[in-house]
Amino acid sequence: MDIQLIDTGFFYADGGAMFGAIPKTAWSRRYPSNEQNGCVLAMRSVLVRDDNGRIILIDNGAGDKHLKQLSYYNFFDLADLGEELQKRGVACEEVTDVILTHLHFDHCGYTTRKTQQPGYALSFPNATHWVSRRQWENFLHPNALEKDSYFIENMQAVEDSGKLCLIDGETQLCPTVNLRLFDGHTPGQIAPYITTPERTYVFAGDVIPLAASVSPEWISAYDTYPVLSYREKVRMLEEAAREKQALIYCHDAYTRCSTVKKVNDFYRKEDVIKI
Repeated sequence: MDIQLIDTGFFYADGGAMFGAIPKTAWSRRYPSNEQNGCVLAMRSVLVRDDNGRIILIDNGAGDKHLKQLSYYNFFDLADLGEELQKRGVACEEVTDVILTHLHFDHCGYTTRKTQQPGYALSFPNATHWVSRRQWENFLHPNALEKDSYFIENMQAVEDSGKLCLIDGETQLCPTVNLRLFDGHTPGQIAPYITTPERTYVFAGDVIPLAASVSPEWISAYDTYPVLSYREKVRMLEEAAREKQALIYCHDAYTRCSTVKKVNDFYRKEDVIKI
C-alpha cells in the first residue's frame, strides 16, 4: 500500500470567502494572508497504489484549459500532473481509477485535455471516473451559487467515453478504499477513506479544506448549505478523533495532513502527519 500527496499548483482565495462569518482578527491567527486579504491555497491530489495493482488518483487540480477565465485566482507554480505521475513511476494510461470529490474546477480540471483537433480527450483514458450522482446532477443543472465553478469541458468526454461511474451512497472501491458522501459545501461530495495497517487516512476535500477549518463553526462562504456543512463536519470529525484517523487537507498550503483531537465540545489539529 503506497500513498503519495501531489500538489498540482496554488492559487489565491479571499480570506473572507474562505472563513465566512469568522472575523479576520480570529482567522488570521491560524492562516496567513497578503495585503489584499488573499490566502494561498494548494490544489492537492492523492496517488494510491494497492497490492492488487490498482492505481487510484484522487482529484487532479485545475489543469490549464480555463486559466484565462479564472485569472483572478492568480494561479502559480502549476505542475503538469502527468509529469508528476511519471516521476513516481506511473503513466497516465496506467491509472485505473480517478475519484473526483466534486466537480468544481480546482478539483477536476486535469480530467480532460485539449486535443490538436477541436475537442477534448481523457487525461487518464483507461480509468473509471467515480463521481456521486447528486454531484453530477448538480454539475449538469447547477444552482446560482455554483454555476461559475463548473465547466462542461472538464467532464463531457468522460461521459461520452463510458468511463463515468455514478454512486448513490457509500461505496467500497476496493478493500483499502471506501467512498463516503458528505453534503454542505456542494451536494454529494465524495470523501475517500484509505485504510493502511497503520491508520486510516481521510481525504477531507472541501468538507474540511484547511487545518484552520477544523473548528466546525469555521465554514467557508463557498459552502452552499452552511448549517448542513456544520453537521457534516462534526460527523467527519467525531469519527476522526475517536479512531485517530488522519485528515488530508486538499487546500492547506502549510499543513498537508494531521490527526485531530476533541476537547470537550471543541476540535483542534493535533499531530502533523508526514506522507
